[in-house]
Amino acid sequence: MVCAHLIGDFTLQTDKICEGKKSEGGKRIYYLMLHSFIHAVLAYLFVAQWKNWIIPVVVFTTHLLIDRFKNNKGKEKELKTFIIDQMAHLFIILFLWAVFFTDLSHWIIIFENGRSGQFWVIASAYLLILQPSSLLLGMFIKKWTPNEIEDKSLPNAGKWIGYLERILILTFILTGKIEGVGFLLAAKSVFRFGELNKAQEIRTTEYVLIGTLASFTIAVLLGLGAKCLCD
Repeated sequence: MVCAHLIGDFTLQTDKICEGKKSEGGKRIYYLMLHSFIHAVLAYLFVAQWKNWIIPVVVFTTHLLIDRFKNNKGKEKELKTFIIDQMAHLFIILFLWAVFFTDLSHWIIIFENGRSGQFWVIASAYLLILQPSSLLLGMFIKKWTPNEIEDKSLPNAGKWIGYLERILILTFILTGKIEGVGFLLAAKSVFRFGELNKAQEIRTTEYVLIGTLASFTIAVLLGLGAKCLCD
């Protein structure tokens, strides 16, 4: 259900759907329902209990209500609103899990002795370090972003650099090659040195450091968490 949520809320939520949810009248309701329906279908397919219609119905209804409330606030791009929204969806998922999968001993046996649990943990970790982390970081460092950074950088270059570095960090940690994280940080510092070694670039230096360290922190914590669950 977590994996289904990440795919539905980030991978499959297009710019058109995002803009449609912020529009007025019937168009807004249509896109809210479409987005919630995608979540319900994914939850139904991923849980794979074909006679259980309660889970997709609850996912559809709660997602519709939560997203409608968030858009009513008009602050969907704020960090606090983003975190509260995701925590609300996660609470619903945990509630459904507690109701329908309360046999913890059976679940633990499946997780420890099979590959299914490990697969979903790793898949969720890789999904989390992509667009969800990118959005979170973007909102976190937005207030420090110098105008000249946005004007001079390549379109979406920062986003893809972040994607690749977090994928590498997560892969290094999951494969037991954590020393690769230090190598990656050193390599990035070398590439940045030429543009950041001037006194007048202190603001840009601090911005890059905040973004880099925040990105590395998220990837390392997710990697260590996923590795602990898989070991």
